[in-house]
Amino acid sequence: MDKKEDEQASQEAYAYTPGLKVKHVENVVKERRLPLLGEVLVKEGDSVSYDAVVAKSMVPGDPYIVKAASVLGVEPDELRGYAVKKEGDHVRKDEVIARYVTLFGLFKKLVYSPIDGTVETISEVSGQIVVRPPPNPIAVSAYIPGKVVKVIPHEGVLVETKASFIQGIFGIGGETHGVLKVLVSKPEEVLTADKISPEHKGCVLVGGSQVTLDALKKAVEVGASGVVAGGISYDDVINFMGQIIGVAITGQEELGLTLIITEGIGKINMSRRTFNLLKQFEGHMVSMNGATQIRAGVIRPEIIKPLDKAEEEAYSEELLGGMKIGTPVRIIRDPYFGLIGKVSGLPVELQKIKTESYVRVLEVELEDGRKVTVPRANVEIIEE
Repeated sequence: MDKKEDEQASQEAYAYTPGLKVKHVENVVKERRLPLLGEVLVKEGDSVSYDAVVAKSMVPGDPYIVKAASVLGVEPDELRGYAVKKEGDHVRKDEVIARYVTLFGLFKKLVYSPIDGTVETISEVSGQIVVRPPPNPIAVSAYIPGKVVKVIPHEGVLVETKASFIQGIFGIGGETHGVLKVLVSKPEEVLTADKISPEHKGCVLVGGSQVTLDALKKAVEVGASGVVAGGISYDDVINFMGQIIGVAITGQEELGLTLIITEGIGKINMSRRTFNLLKQFEGHMVSMNGATQIRAGVIRPEIIKPLDKAEEEAYSEELLGGMKIGTPVRIIRDPYFGLIGKVSGLPVELQKIKTESYVRVLEVELEDGRKVTVPRANVEIIEE
């Protein structure tokens, strides 16, 4: 890129820095709720996988209205006498549901069902017959592997896991998951179509400073689950979506994959911290969701890499090892769940806890002045 092109790229790049989370260890809790009452399929304490269905329900189909009295040429209050089906009866498409026969059967007027379904209403006021199709099943998956920590009867559950957690600035497309593949060698590199191949089917692909429109189309073509990059051209977003970006929530688009932009519009190097964390988990399964809302009730797109026990302990030791007196922390386990304080002591020796295990602990002075001792793995540093 020559100097003129470089200056143009800089002018067209818009970065946003709203304090997005990029955390090695986060206590992630996701609410998995049905849009209407149904059946919860798991119980508190159950372990669930990405695709595990945790709740299901049936959504009524949209009704079809047949102007039966008008077709038959009778008054609305006479309709029930000509109906050959009653309310609650199942009918097939093109099956007769009402008839009018005169002149010894030589003249007939017939009303047919427009769909397979159930006769819901025969109205003597409007002269209409309402046929409703069978309900559509809906299912809610866990989205992340973890433990069910709460059941909301007939509605859903809360699933909790320890994970590395990255937020983006903008995204499109909904929840998905796949094996993480980093296709560039550095955060300054552009993700282009030539870097994507059929072997990336079902994968979450990571670029650097930008993803091109051709790369997005190629990712859809090979069946990739998602793409993550630092930036993207505004025109490429519009061309990929086929419409202007609105101010409402995104995440419902059906474009063939989920896209998350971590830095902003234009060609912007991905944060090295974000890039390094993604690079660290190459070959591992991650969840991602492009849903974004920038108005009240902010929603950020996210990438979640659930941690196994060994990874969790390693990261906790790595992160908390650099902790010092006065570091602000939040406790993320009972009996002090959610309380905030500052580190007041860092004992060196292992201590025995209720589970009979020996672990590293720290002393925390809570906001109300109390001092408590908790396992180091039970706190997270509050990023200032």
